[in-house]
Parts: sequence; C-alpha cells; structure tokens
Amino acid sequence: MSATLEALSQNLQEHLGDRLKSIKIALGEVTIEVGVADYLSVMQSLRDEPDLGFEELIDLCGVDYSTYGHGTCKGPRFAAVAHLLSITRNWRLRVRCFAADDSFPSVPSVTAIWNSADWFEREAFDLYGIVFPGHEDLRRILTDYGFIGHPFRKDFPISGYVEMRYDPEQQRVIYQPVTIEPREVTPRIVREENYGDVDNA
Repeated sequence: MSATLEALSQNLQEHLGDRLKSIKIALGEVTIEVGVADYLSVMQSLRDEPDLGFEELIDLCGVDYSTYGHGTCKGPRFAAVAHLLSITRNWRLRVRCFAADDSFPSVPSVTAIWNSADWFEREAFDLYGIVFPGHEDLRRILTDYGFIGHPFRKDFPISGYVEMRYDPEQQRVIYQPVTIEPREVTPRIVREENYGDVDNA
C-alpha cells in the first residue's frame, strides 16, 4: 500500500470512526461504505475536515446489485456510489451507501454539500428509481416524462413496456404496447477457410 493511501485510510478512520461500515483498499483505490443514517454527516465531514478535504464530487451513480456475483450477492439491492476528489491533497475516494428498502430505495441528497450532485442524483433516480430526499428538483432527466419504470434495473425488459411513435392521423405522439418480438442477438463471425493455420502465415 502506498504512503498516500495509508495516510488517507488513517485519516478516514480517525475522523469518521464508528460511522464507517467498512473501508477497503484495492487496485490503488479506497472505498468506504456508510449507512443511510450516517451518510449526510459523513459526506459533510469528508468535505469540511482539513485532514480529508474532499472539495469536489466528480460523480454519483446508482448501482443495482441484484445479479452481482452471478446472483450470489446477499443484502440490499440498490446503492448510491459517489466519487470524491481532494484537489488540495490529490487523493480520491469512493463512497457507497446502500438503500435500506429495495421496494422504495432512498438515500439522502448531497446537493446541499456539493451542488454538482444535482444532475447525477436525477440520473440515478431516472434510471434506477433511487429517491433522494432533500433534492429540490428530483425529476426524470433522460427518459420521457410519461416513461414507466427505470431502465437500468436488471429486471427491466430490454425492449421496454411501451413504445412511442408519431401518428400522422391524430397529429400527435402516441404510446402503445411494444410491438418488437424479443430475440437473442448472436454475433456472426465470418472467416476464410483455414484461417489461422500456421502454413498460411
């Protein structure tokens, strides 16, 4: 482990203490996991503590763990994962917070701490259905206003539930049940006869 990662790990344990559920260092990156109840206070500390100094939230996304590890993953299904950057100390951190309820996943909004979280949280809400209480304008950002469901959930059908098209007779956009038949896409590889033989090299 590098001296930088060791220093960051020690600072995290010192300033966050019992609020940390876990801390992992792998592939030159530090990941911490926190509970929903401690999420906002941890994020505030990560920004405001001089020994941590994560001034910038560079990304926040939703994750669906329902088929993680070939479906062997136990525990909560949905998580919000934030990536933070300390410009002052030149280190990065990943923060993961699992939503407690799979049927209505909810993680507090961090827009009051980093306003860059605004569109990221809207995207996680739109694509995964994770709700962020405290967000002042939580609405869809990528799908249509009338869209039903959340397309990045791993149980969402690839073809969707409805399709949208313009009807020239009604002179408006209409929604209708999907007319596409589900099919398996198998890549077709065409090679010359004796491709790869040593004699042809």
